[in-house]
Amino acid sequence: MPKSEVEIIVEDPAAPESDSPAVTTTRVVDVAVSFLLLAFAALMAYDNWRTGMGWDATGPQAGYFPFYLSVILATACLWGLASEFLARGKTSGTFVTRAQFRRVLQVFVPTLLFCLLMQWLGLYVASFLLIAGFMAYIGRIAVWKSLLTAFLFSLIMFVTFQVAFDVIMPKGPLEALLGF
Repeated sequence: MPKSEVEIIVEDPAAPESDSPAVTTTRVVDVAVSFLLLAFAALMAYDNWRTGMGWDATGPQAGYFPFYLSVILATACLWGLASEFLARGKTSGTFVTRAQFRRVLQVFVPTLLFCLLMQWLGLYVASFLLIAGFMAYIGRIAVWKSLLTAFLFSLIMFVTFQVAFDVIMPKGPLEALLGF
């Protein structure tokens, strides 16, 4: 067998279990997303109708194109809902298992906390905490390497945005303490 045909398989020791129970099916997610997008399309259609979705002496009003885009979106949602309800007897595959959902939450929850903490701690301190936490907890990298990398990244971000480009970023009490 030539070397170019050799397949290297790398196992992920932290991969989700293959026998994990399903959290939800694809059909449930399709229907839920279609209803959410339909509600968004209705809101956009109403707002653009209220703004003005017709033609006047100068051409189309401000809501003309967005109104018809929301009509197209609503039509696509209704089509998707109809196709899902007509296929009720058919089996639907698993959208996400419990183990997969846990892995998604391992990324979503810290990112949400980052967004919330950034309001009080500032961008640089919140970024430091997020990077160090991800590297140490999820990446299982040595704590000293995680802290050093997070510090260097936050420092480089600070120098790039604050010093080089003079861009105003959310700051917290640490920057105020240091006089920035």
